[in-house]
Amino acid sequence: MKVKKVAVLLIIFVLQTFVVFAEKVESKVKIGILNGPSCIPICKLIDSKKNNSEYEYEKYADPQSLLPKLLKNEIDICFLPLNVAAKVYNSSNKKIKCLAITGTGNLSLITKDEKLKTLSQLKGKIVNIAGQGATPEYIFRFLLEENNISYNLDFGFEDKKDSVLFDFSIPTANIVPSLIANKIEYAIVPEPFATIACTKDKSIKTVIDIQREFEKTTEKENKFPLTVMVSTKDFCSKNKEKVQSFLNDYKKSYEWTIKNPLQAGKLCEKHELGLAADIVEKSIPKANYTFMSAKKGKQSCQELLKIFLKSEPSSIGAKLPDSDFYY
Repeated sequence: MKVKKVAVLLIIFVLQTFVVFAEKVESKVKIGILNGPSCIPICKLIDSKKNNSEYEYEKYADPQSLLPKLLKNEIDICFLPLNVAAKVYNSSNKKIKCLAITGTGNLSLITKDEKLKTLSQLKGKIVNIAGQGATPEYIFRFLLEENNISYNLDFGFEDKKDSVLFDFSIPTANIVPSLIANKIEYAIVPEPFATIACTKDKSIKTVIDIQREFEKTTEKENKFPLTVMVSTKDFCSKNKEKVQSFLNDYKKSYEWTIKNPLQAGKLCEKHELGLAADIVEKSIPKANYTFMSAKKGKQSCQELLKIFLKSEPSSIGAKLPDSDFYY
């Protein structure tokens, strides 16, 4: 009987230990990150001790593979393009919240044509754009419209003399190799693709800074937000302290990254975040990372989303998100 009693107590102890361990694991905040430029500012936090004690990271190739996990509450906090976040909010009965803006405009027009200096000189040219239905397309369309420059989205359009012709036929990852191989002449890409292109081929130059063109066109210093940090409404309401703790930790990691691009590059390579160390180091000063609360960044978000709404309403869910979107 004593042996059975000891065995029962041992089983109870093991089960209690397992429950406590499971609770600790479950208490970790699950962070979804996209391999590539948007996750660079978090590299220091991933490398810290809190990676094991408080946070758990999952890497994804694109927003489409991440979103189902977010909506099923299998991810607590993640990073998305602003228009994607707005569309999810509008189509999911306000299930998510924007916590902060983490990246602003970092688009460039790159080419080997050193004579090209202005947008108007693109008339009659074919411009390859990184991603149809995304920020590069809509910002470029906005700039052309505001500067009274006609454009055409149909690659088969024949009368190109007075219009800029958009080409979306090449995947973003293949744009730089195509430019190097002289298969295309002009491209609009975000960082770090512009840095990659200029590093691999010295004849490729950044001739137009799209962010500066945006500021000139709007006649004010207005950095359009590219990337936002989001969470589910349910997680925010039940875990306010954890949300605030992550915001504080992310801010420290972001600030360290901006000050230490060389070390940040090494950490990104160490943790296999999808970019080589030297590219990360060179791109950080040009990438326009930021950390701004959703409340403070609301106006700039709304202004950009109005551009999406005008160009393609479905790109943000057919309406501007209301105030409840902003944490």
